[in-house]
Amino acid sequence: MKKSAAEDQVLDLNRVDFERAGTGRKAGYKFTIEFTDGKVGNVISGSALAMHLASVIMEDDSAKQILKENNYEISLNTKFQLSIKNVTPADVTKPVAGKSEKETSDEEKTE
Repeated sequence: MKKSAAEDQVLDLNRVDFERAGTGRKAGYKFTIEFTDGKVGNVISGSALAMHLASVIMEDDSAKQILKENNYEISLNTKFQLSIKNVTPADVTKPVAGKSEKETSDEEKTE
């Protein structure tokens, strides 16, 4: 997740490992977990794998710290590719053309 703060990450997982786990779903899995403000931000239903992954992530102190700093979306597609994306909203305070950030910030404070 650390690397995902700067750019999206895609990890190719081994389909055979999933099949060996005895789940019998050769077509693959598909889920999305949204982490917002350090918590799971969406309802995860129908995927025991997604619920377990979210639980394991939330039990890890390092991961919890990362999740407090940014919002992430972790998803698995049917090709067994795990995607980790930083979905933190962009900062809406942008400098006005021709003015520095400080000048823009100072003007906003006086308004």
